[in-house]
Amino acid sequence: MKKISLFVVFILLFALFGCKEEVKKDSHAVTYTGEPVKMGFMICDSLDLTTARFGPIAAYLSEKTGRKFEPIYANTHEFEAIIRNKEITFFHGNSLLAIAFKEQYGMEFLTVDKRGRDGHKSSGTIIARKDSGIKTYADLKGKSMVFGPALAPFGYMAQYDMMLRNGIDPEEDLSYYAIPWGSAKHEKVLYSVLYGRYDVGAAPRIDVDLMAHENKISLDDFVIIDESEIMPYCTIGYLPGADLELAQKVKKALLEMTPEDTARIGDEVVNVLKASLLDGFVESVDSEYDAIRERMKKLNMAPYQKY
Repeated sequence: MKKISLFVVFILLFALFGCKEEVKKDSHAVTYTGEPVKMGFMICDSLDLTTARFGPIAAYLSEKTGRKFEPIYANTHEFEAIIRNKEITFFHGNSLLAIAFKEQYGMEFLTVDKRGRDGHKSSGTIIARKDSGIKTYADLKGKSMVFGPALAPFGYMAQYDMMLRNGIDPEEDLSYYAIPWGSAKHEKVLYSVLYGRYDVGAAPRIDVDLMAHENKISLDDFVIIDESEIMPYCTIGYLPGADLELAQKVKKALLEMTPEDTARIGDEVVNVLKASLLDGFVESVDSEYDAIRERMKKLNMAPYQKY
């Protein structure tokens, strides 16, 4: 009987076992339980941009909790009816809306978004063109001004309050003021000032910095007349009737999210924080919202209005 060489044995073993294709486990494969969980996301700039930013957060929460999160996108003025009709269980939107829904509907805060130089807080700026000669509050008298959305804490509320605190009544002292329509409202504020449509603008510092970073504007073209106190940024919360165990899972997943975490959107795997233009999340502290509550009351804004 001829002896089979070790080389031949090796070849046979390789043919039997070495060519077997390794099956890798899909880390994003999840079997969901229960009914879909509807989560409302406030539209920022445009529906397309908002979908691209926050769809991955909903997908990430689905994968981390085992419950399918269904994103619902709506404008600021649409959310009260959505919440009143109990159409969503979780909410993501600006801190002014979060406060209003806590007061009116019992929403509980979970986390605050981190983004930009001030982390989980932001501020509002009053800006003018550097060559306009406008440098102080006194210079605002008789000038035209463009604000951001009326329900924007850092595009309207903060600036209106600063002006009143410094002896300028927008209703009496400005020649005219406006609030832009349509999408990309904060960008429209900055461009309106840059190209001379209005003398002065009210814009969140975070948007000023972002547009400068993206080379859409140059900070050298503007003067910042004043900047508000920093206050909590966009907030995630849950509404009465939510599964409390699920709410804690959501909170844990958000707080533990890292820049490396991904989620599947259709056939694509995306980096969640990169897509959402965020740096992460921190736990909300209710007392930090008092600065916004104070201004909402002073400006007679819902739900604190008295007349």
